[in-house]
Amino acid sequence: MTLLDKFRPLQEARDQLKALGADPFNVVVEKILSPTEAIVNGRQVILAGTNNYLGLTFHPECIEAAVRALREEGCGTTGSRMANGNYVDHQALEREFAEFYGLPYSVVFSAGYLANLALLSTLPGADDVILIDADCHASIYDGCKMSAAEVIRFRHNDVADLDKRLRRLKDRARCTLVVVEGIYSMFGDRAPLREIVEVKDRYGAFLMVDEAHSLGVLGEQGRGLVEAEGVTERADFIVGTFSKSLGAIGGYCVSSHQALDTLRYAARPYIFTASSSPAQIASTRVALRLLRDGRELRRRLWDNAERFYNGLKALGCTLGPQLSPVVPVILSEDRADSLAVWKELLERGVYVNLVMPPATPDHRCLLRCSMSAAHTPAQIDRLLDTFAQVFAAHGLSA
Repeated sequence: MTLLDKFRPLQEARDQLKALGADPFNVVVEKILSPTEAIVNGRQVILAGTNNYLGLTFHPECIEAAVRALREEGCGTTGSRMANGNYVDHQALEREFAEFYGLPYSVVFSAGYLANLALLSTLPGADDVILIDADCHASIYDGCKMSAAEVIRFRHNDVADLDKRLRRLKDRARCTLVVVEGIYSMFGDRAPLREIVEVKDRYGAFLMVDEAHSLGVLGEQGRGLVEAEGVTERADFIVGTFSKSLGAIGGYCVSSHQALDTLRYAARPYIFTASSSPAQIASTRVALRLLRDGRELRRRLWDNAERFYNGLKALGCTLGPQLSPVVPVILSEDRADSLAVWKELLERGVYVNLVMPPATPDHRCLLRCSMSAAHTPAQIDRLLDTFAQVFAAHGLSA
């Protein structure tokens, strides 16, 4: 057994996929045309798997802000926030996130992934507990691996199971961080947040909400599930990313606890990585304003999500449990059949994400689709027509 032998099963699995004529995890976008269209394999496709919920990646104000910052401040900072990479715009964006949520403390990170790593590896210590929803994102699990705390999972969206586990912890519940997501990234379902807040308050625990897929999507001003459920001030730590509704790269956390500000001096994913580039920060500042004022964008997003979800439902597709801009089309456990469906969709001009176990919660393959405010009704109708043709060809329609 050598250092590299452990990769043999993974390479064999990849070779099997390639032998079937496609590698769904290495798709090359040859040219991006708009938030909803690109050239892939030499043909124009509709993008229905991008997380570009508000379609801001091509917004002229975001682009102009990024170009101006690039010209005036250069390509990158070449240092961490603890060294030479703490620019005035980084601090300005932190103030704007704090104002956006109406909370006193805010920290900006170089990626949403790093925000989760920083919080989870630093806040809970050796005598503490992390209670995470079983369906949480990989970045949350990785942050837990970096923590010295005891890690306990509770059943997905099961408030009674969370209550039971906090009750069993007795006095340790006050040293427990409960971690959930606003909208879960695979099935598009929401956390029962008000009930979770009631339970964590009952036991004196702390709550971290990852709003990666709900920022810009839920709430009157797009603050996410915490706003939609009226619990912004009762969520102890709210984490999110720039890479979805904000159309950039980066992450943030806001809180009413001063400990978040102190965390800068202890969190290794904050201290030991270069800060976000001036262009990323500049475009995000503009995007945050557009998101806050984007009621019409949110209306279009939800109209598109409803049109697509109901259209797939009418085709007899097995979908996620509730309407969401994240629309999972659940297939079978057969990887070859699922790959064939995904491949034919792409060949017919539709790009979606193929997700296979163990990345899926229930061991079945799924096509993870996502809607954008930038999709047109004509594009959605074409998506539905293509799904109908491909599913009929593979005997999947009801």
